[in-house]
Amino acid sequence: MKHMSKYFFSICLLFSFICIQAQETSTTTTLKEPAKGKKKSETSKTVTETITDSVPVKKDRYGLRVGVDLFKLTKGLYDKDYKGIEFVGDFRLTKNYYLAAELGIEDKTTDDDRLNSTATGTYIKGGFDYNMYENWLDMENLITVGLRAGFSTYSQQLNSYKIYNSNPYWGEQPPIADGQKYTGLTAAWTEVTAGMKAKVFNNVFVGFGVQLKLLLAKKDPDNFESLYIPGFNRTYDGSFGIGFNYTVSYFIPLYKKTVIPETKKETKK
Repeated sequence: MKHMSKYFFSICLLFSFICIQAQETSTTTTLKEPAKGKKKSETSKTVTETITDSVPVKKDRYGLRVGVDLFKLTKGLYDKDYKGIEFVGDFRLTKNYYLAAELGIEDKTTDDDRLNSTATGTYIKGGFDYNMYENWLDMENLITVGLRAGFSTYSQQLNSYKIYNSNPYWGEQPPIADGQKYTGLTAAWTEVTAGMKAKVFNNVFVGFGVQLKLLLAKKDPDNFESLYIPGFNRTYDGSFGIGFNYTVSYFIPLYKKTVIPETKKETKK
């Protein structure tokens, strides 16, 4: 994350340098003496209109951005109990609002003090993001906050469990292998998100984000509680959870909208 932040701020510095250079470049306009019979005020009006018409019209790009969560994709390389992948996407609706969604698959084995279980399933999350960052020139970076609703359908396999021994004199009982699988389980939650995305190449973005989750409903197996829900993460911290992602995505431009500059209202005296 440290290297990514350093890379992002280096890009911002480069864009700032380009912006300063563009502002320092000026166009020299040669004013000629007004022709005979033509008033000086009319000549000044013509020059002013010419300069105004030469200002380029700014247009914002609108389209679909699709990508993948590198955090989940690479987690399986160092965690033998996890396999998963998540696809992310957003669509720009207005200047600051984006429709956003995530779709993923997870397979996670959780080893608790008393039981060992494996959760396997898919999930989908949908909602919106609001961009709080005001870009310069043609920059398209985002610093967002958002809201999601999530739903997961999954199965739980009870691999092994231990019987609680109230008398420690006889020692701990060995784990009992089970292997029973429970299907048709579901869960629903809501989450608040915050993150950022930076354009590093043409149409290529990298970003990261965090999610604070609140579990609304879930269907557990008959004789034990789900320790992990795909898309929500572990459940033995209560109804609250937290998530993290590190994404790389590609922007597909579909159309453009002209940016109308804001005009200051004249105050009446």
